[in-house]
Amino acid sequence: MEEVLSKINGIAVQKFGAEYAEARVQKLNKTMLTLKEDRVEAAKQGIESGAALRVLVNGAWGFASVGSLKAEELMSAVSDACKMAKMASTRLKTRIKLAKTKTVEDHVQVKSKKNPVEVQMEEKIKTALAVNKATLGYDNRVKSCTIDYLDLTGTSYFVNSDGTCINQDRLYVWSRITVTAMLNGVFTFSREEIGSTAGYEIFDANAPETLGEKVAKRAIEQLAAKSPKGGKFPVVLGPNVVGVFVHEAFGHLAEADLALAGGVLAENLGKKIGSDFVTFYDDGTINGAFGSFKYDDEGVPAQKTLLIKDGVVTGLMHNRETAQKFNVEPTGNARAEDFRVEPIIRMRNTYMAPRDHSFEELLEDISFGYYFKSFRGGQANLDGTFQVGIQEAYEIVNGEIGEPVRNASISGNTLETLFKVDAVGKDFELWPGRCGKGQTAFVCDGGPHIRVKEVLVGGNA
Repeated sequence: MEEVLSKINGIAVQKFGAEYAEARVQKLNKTMLTLKEDRVEAAKQGIESGAALRVLVNGAWGFASVGSLKAEELMSAVSDACKMAKMASTRLKTRIKLAKTKTVEDHVQVKSKKNPVEVQMEEKIKTALAVNKATLGYDNRVKSCTIDYLDLTGTSYFVNSDGTCINQDRLYVWSRITVTAMLNGVFTFSREEIGSTAGYEIFDANAPETLGEKVAKRAIEQLAAKSPKGGKFPVVLGPNVVGVFVHEAFGHLAEADLALAGGVLAENLGKKIGSDFVTFYDDGTINGAFGSFKYDDEGVPAQKTLLIKDGVVTGLMHNRETAQKFNVEPTGNARAEDFRVEPIIRMRNTYMAPRDHSFEELLEDISFGYYFKSFRGGQANLDGTFQVGIQEAYEIVNGEIGEPVRNASISGNTLETLFKVDAVGKDFELWPGRCGKGQTAFVCDGGPHIRVKEVLVGGNA
């Protein structure tokens, strides 16, 4: 395969005048399963294979993808990509240039105790049914349970005209459990996700029965909760909420393409935007984490990228194109969902670094505030404004955890909020998820518990 891809790249350079060419090929086994209550609503297995060809001609990108690995079809596709690039170059104001990278030749193998390919569909359905049974059997006030499951295994190839040649195994296992409960017109929602690049043994660490009871328990406890008071309060955020805040409110702003598109971080490089307690990383090297890999989809090694240190913006996440514009090294953040699309800058495992406070120390100075333990959803804008919905929350009264609250949210401006972080815990957790940015990417986010001395809480005025 590598020889064929090298030949295709050579044709792009020698015949069509490309200054750079790359070819990505994937051969993946994919399983998707959706179960609602005790009914299997969808169960699909198949093989996805195809090639992505990207070329740089006269300073402009051209791209073509094809669901075939036949040499003649690849040659036709690379011809189309080069023609596309030449047409685009006539309307280009600034020529695209790429940061230089070291050439790599590597074969990355992934070993798991339980390869999901070797687990029969019947066994996967049985696991989902066990989660479902534990959830619905926890309490008769639980009204619905939806379980989504996905696994991807296989191999990807990357070859470029610079001489890089990488054969990389892929393995992802992911599941999401969504539960609703109802009592006297009160409706609650609970969700949990698990994900790993290790293998199907994730269900040994997260037993189906325990997983189902955990999600159901959260939904039931929220039935007795009250609405929070609306206004500005001190809050303690759990690692799950810290993660989504880091990802949504800051992480997207730190993607160099969005920074160039008008995000607030482009003009704040080297400036202090948070308290001394704030240090953020995006790290693609954490063993087994859902956002980890050895090489990105431009053949650049993954790394641990420091984004903020002690409140000061130290860097952004880059591909080769933006790295050249900022005159820095690529960070290994170029990722494509599959062969059908071009790689774009995406997060990997994005988190806040822990410090030295215990959970009790975070609470003790708060006479009244809130503990937000897990999130429901979140969104952010390029101007730095954000909103995060909370699915599990509690009052803090005189330094102690109090009564539960439901339907809470926090909102504000990212930079203002980061300055109000006044204590950071010494614990640490990462949570898997799937991030959308026109394409889906597997990621993790998280951190320690933290305290924010003031944030706008949505609720009753």
